[in-house]
This record gives sequence, structure tokens and C-alpha cells, in this order.
Amino acid sequence: MFTFLTAGESHGRCLTAVIENFPAGVEVAAADVDRDLARRQMGYGRGDRMKIERDACEIFSGVRERKTLGSPISFVVWNRDWVNWEKVMNPEDNDPEQAAGKRITNPRPGHADLSGALKYGHTADVRNVLERASARETAARVGVGAFARALLRHFGISVCSHVIALGEVEAPAWSPESGTGLSRISELADRSQVRCLDKEAESRMIGRIERAKEEKDTLGGVFEVVVGGVPPGLGSYTNWDRRLDARLVRALVSIPAVKGAEVGPAFDNAHKPGSHVHDEIFLRRAGEPMSGHPGPFYRKTNRAGGTEGGMSNGEPIILRAAKKPIPTLMKPLWTVDLSTGEPVQASTERSDVCSLPAASVVGEAVVAIEIARAFLESFGGSNLLDIDANYRHYLKRISGGHER
Repeated sequence: MFTFLTAGESHGRCLTAVIENFPAGVEVAAADVDRDLARRQMGYGRGDRMKIERDACEIFSGVRERKTLGSPISFVVWNRDWVNWEKVMNPEDNDPEQAAGKRITNPRPGHADLSGALKYGHTADVRNVLERASARETAARVGVGAFARALLRHFGISVCSHVIALGEVEAPAWSPESGTGLSRISELADRSQVRCLDKEAESRMIGRIERAKEEKDTLGGVFEVVVGGVPPGLGSYTNWDRRLDARLVRALVSIPAVKGAEVGPAFDNAHKPGSHVHDEIFLRRAGEPMSGHPGPFYRKTNRAGGTEGGMSNGEPIILRAAKKPIPTLMKPLWTVDLSTGEPVQASTERSDVCSLPAASVVGEAVVAIEIARAFLESFGGSNLLDIDANYRHYLKRISGGHER
């Protein structure tokens, strides 16, 4: 199975990723990774850290002449802010005075600080927790996602995202009837400061961020990820841990501050009768266009969000993730000082007012990774040529004798 591991701290020297069991022959360059890393840094409401970092990928192994080799891939994203933290975050000796000045014993409510300090014994300095628990880690996952996206692109599968709610301001979810082609969702979203496709909602979202900034508060919201061109049958109903929808929701909730996710309009569907929820199945006539997804069967509605029985059903996969506001507040909440047991205000690290647009790009990455994994499980081989042949055979088999 295509697997990966990330390492690195928020103010450490770099973030690192190692990818294993990725097929040979996939065309990918550092510039492809850099493009997604830059998109992750976008968004109205970001803090001063994004003024320092200019994330770029340096590939160390597993790629030659812009094609993957089948051997482990490793890359690094350097932290430019390291120069300000070298005497605090060095793996060897640090400057005692500087390290003491960055020591934290007042954990933030809503963050990993307290639970992590208790679990790993870091109550003397919570920085040992927050450096790794930081959302800065997602830069490495966006890099891994760029490799997954390169594989999927070869097979006509696209992964896009946009913001549909920020605070109490809402915007329409995507639908084929919206007038925006699925493949253009991210392109158009990237032109928006908050990655929102609706101009009127975008303006109100920016205004809401400005108000939160004045109030020294933070905001969350909801983003939507749409996957097009997915064949039916990715994932499996045979075991609970192979269900594609479960894997996708897990991936989204693994993003820091994302506390919930749904497939399609899942929570709305829960309030409706089955006759208003399930998608009727139709067979394409001979010569009828495939509407962007492979296979002879189609549905005129997509209330299931592109999955049935733990598998893709050929329709666009539509996912939504709810991200809570960032727990670092410039008007801190109350907590307990772990060194004294006294009530104190929580620590404040340099932070964003709203990182929802960035989270939507991370959402694309983690979804692309899971779709790529499921794709390789079904059609896998050690190189792109074998995967291509397996996939073409599958499409031919599931279409045989059905088209009318």
C-alpha cells in the first residue's frame, strides 16, 4: 500500500516526508508540489508566520528526471523561521536564556497542549507538545498530496475544494447545476481571498474576519471537497476499515481543528424519508456522453455524495468538513499554570484569525491521498504502465454488454 510518514516541528529546521510504495513512472516535479504549498499559504486572515515562510519542496530521493522511480520518495520543506528559533529548538544544546523565554506551562483550551503534556510527560514545558501538534505539519501532507494528485491526474481524476461557510456567513455548495465545471472549482476558488465561489458571500466573509480581528477572536467554518472522474468500486464493503467513505472522513478529521465531516448532504438526509434520499440508477444509451465519470450506469441525482456501501459509485464524491476556530486567541481564555497550579490566562503564539481557506487546500491533499490509495489497491502495480493496463481492463469489463 502507498504509505507515508511526516516529521518535523513548527519552529524546527524543516518538515520532512517519506513516501513508500508509490509506483514508478508518475510525472511529478518540485514545482508541482510548490504550487500546492503556495495555495496552502493563501487566505484572508492569516497571521505573520505566512509573511515569513515561502514554502518550497526539495526532493531528495525517489524521483529522477521528473518521474517517480518506485523507490521511497523523500522531500523536505524548510522552515525559514528557523533562524529565529535555532537556539530554542535545536536537537543539541540550546541557549538557556532564550529557551526559558519560550517555555510554556499554561496550556491553551481547545488545543493538544494539556492532554499531550500529560500523556508524554511534558508538563515542564508544553512547547514539546504544541510544536508537533501545530497545523504547520500539514505543509508536509500537502506535499504528499501533490504526489497523489499527480497519479490521479493521469487517470482523469480531479480533486477540488472551496469554502461554503465562514463563521455565520454561508455560501452555496457546489452542484453540477451551479454553472461551475467541477474541474474549475479550485481554479476559481483560488482567485478568492477566502476561497469562496460566491462573490457576495466572499465580501461578507472578509468583513466577518475583520470584525473578529478587532475583537481579538478567531473563526472557523465549513469547506467542501469535490472529486470528479472516480470510477465505481473504489473501496470495499467487505470489511469496515476498507470502506472508502469512512477512510475519507477519517482523513478530513485528521486535519487539526477539523471536528466533523460528512459525505454528501448526510445530515440533511437524516431528516428526510428514503424516497427523497436515494439516487435512482439509469443505463446510458449507446453514444451517450459519460458526464465526466466512467462506467455505463449513472444517477440523475447525487444525494449519496458519490459513495454507496463503502465504495465509490461513479458520481462525483462530495465531502464537507467543519473546522472549529483556532484555539490561540489574542484575548486568551483561562487555564491552569502547570508549574504552580494557579489560574492564569492561556499562552499566545503567533497565530491566524482564520485559516479556513488554507484548511480547504489541506482537505484536497488528504482526500487525494486516500483516493490514490484506494485506486492503487484496486488497480495497483509497480509502475504506471501496469496500472494503466489494469484500469483499462476494469473499465472494459464493467461496461461489457451493458451499453444500449
